[in-house]
Amino acid sequence: MQVKKNVEVFNQDILQGQGYKYTTDDRLSTRLANARMTQGIREATDWHGKSVLDIGCGDGTFTHTLIQMGAAKILGLDPASAAIEKAMQGAKGNPLVHFDVGNVYQLDALQQKFDIVVFRGVLHHLPDAASAVKMAAKVAGEIVILEPNGANPVLKGIEKLSSYHRLHEEQSFLPSTIRKWCSEAGAVSTYSRYINLVPIFCPSALAHLLKFIEPLVERVPFLRNIACGQIVIRAAVSR
Repeated sequence: MQVKKNVEVFNQDILQGQGYKYTTDDRLSTRLANARMTQGIREATDWHGKSVLDIGCGDGTFTHTLIQMGAAKILGLDPASAAIEKAMQGAKGNPLVHFDVGNVYQLDALQQKFDIVVFRGVLHHLPDAASAVKMAAKVAGEIVILEPNGANPVLKGIEKLSSYHRLHEEQSFLPSTIRKWCSEAGAVSTYSRYINLVPIFCPSALAHLLKFIEPLVERVPFLRNIACGQIVIRAAVSR
């Protein structure tokens, strides 16, 4: 089983903070950034009536947004047992959502097929992201990926200098690299969009300004490629 040291770090995050910092933090920038990422995933495909496998679901906060998008059945998997325990507590009474401790490199053990596999901010935490995409392609007809934009120089700087990012072993990738992994897994990229200008955990005044200019930046070629914080990719698996 391939597991990075950061799994224990994520477990400690849950135990110490009753949830992940990026899901429990209530500052404006966090709320704006998370909302834009959720919207980006919503726009990537038609979720209505679909069975979904949410890889790296964490504490389950964003898994529940998939139900709001119309998904019919969701399984959330994460290697961090404390995160899954938290997710299960939040899912009580909802028969559409299930959570389990699991490893993306052992999806064959599920013996299930899904309409969609979603990776929301997960690949940059994994020891072998390319193999994770290949495993996803074996169990679903479609893959939706949201990842930090590895072409953003500010993001790359934060990734290298921030103790939080280093502790969680974050390593963002170029969008072209992610599309290549999809192709190698037998999945054809059919949708790609750069989104979001607001960093999580930034001052509110800056968040207001960035949110105001965000729609313009997202529309401008080249500028969006290096300024937006995330990339959303949809890939259809060819059988």
